Parts: sequence; C-alpha cells; structure tokens
Amino acid sequence: MVLALEPAHARADELGRDVLAELNLARTHPAQYAQHLERDDPSAYQDSGGWSAGDQDPRARDEAVAFLMRQRPLPPLREDARLTAAAADHSIEQERTGAIGHDSESGEGLSDRLHRHGLWAGMDAEDISYGYASPRQVVDQLIIDSGVQGRGHRQNIFDPTLQAAGVGCGRHSAYGAMCVIDFAGAIVER
Repeated sequence: MVLALEPAHARADELGRDVLAELNLARTHPAQYAQHLERDDPSAYQDSGGWSAGDQDPRARDEAVAFLMRQRPLPPLREDARLTAAAADHSIEQERTGAIGHDSESGEGLSDRLHRHGLWAGMDAEDISYGYASPRQVVDQLIIDSGVQGRGHRQNIFDPTLQAAGVGCGRHSAYGAMCVIDFAGAIVER
C-alpha cells in the first residue's frame, strides 16, 4: 500500500489562503468578528508551545471587542502573488534559522523582499504570528494584540490604505507554526 502524503508546502499554502480569508472576514464584518471573540472560549486556543490565547491580557481582548464594534467595514484585501512570495520567503528563512522578527539574518527588511519580487508599494506593513496553526487563532492573536504597544498588528489589519496582502506560513523550531502576512497599498506598477 502506497500512501500519498500532501507536501508540507501545499498545507502551508492552504493555511495562507485560509488566513487571508479570515483576515477578510474580520475586515468586512468587524462587528460579527467581535461577537466571535466574545463568544469563543479563549482557553481553546492552545498553541504548540503550551501558550493559549486565554493567557493574553483579558483587557486586551475586551479592547479588541470594543474596537471591532466601532470599526466600519472595509473592502477585502486582494491577494497578490508577489506579496505571497515575499511572505513565504521570510517564513522559509525563519523556519530554517529559528529566528523571529521582521528582518532577515542579513538585515533584509520587508521593502527589500518586496523589491526582490518586483513590487514597489507606497505603503507596506507586515504582521507575523508565531505558535498558531489555525486561521482563526492566527487572526485572533493579531487582532487582540496582547502585549504589543499601540496594537500595531491590529492597526495593519484595519488600515484602509493597505489593499493587498500575501500570506506565507510554515513551521518554526521554537513556536511550532508561524504565518507572515505582508500588506501593501499604493502599488506602483513598473
């Protein structure tokens, strides 16, 4: 008997598409997403390292719900293959190195990765989620944004000037899973 195993990159690609769909659900229906945050049991979100969303500051969760209830719906982010490739590059490097953060070992940042893939944007941003392997958990973590001063991840998700995104997910040696989300607005075609 021969087992046909799905390649790891295919599962990562599927997770990336599902994360983008979840981001778009939050952007296009923020009040509905707030109800989900209120309703779901935070302890159900266990990451691969034993940390759960329930460990987040409950005030951050309440603040996220209040933010979502006030947030006006936004258009969905459109998927851009160049953003997806740049996000996947960063995910693959961090899978290999076990590093965290927005810059590569060589100091390459988001704009450098975008340019390498032929994309120039007037605005760009990047969110990275470590430790969660389901789309809902990834997006919940970034919207609640516990421990992040200024709630920068949440701001990126709901920034109306950011109109396109790409997601690259993979394994991480310390956190088990990771997803890199690259956003862009005012894309200049060259």
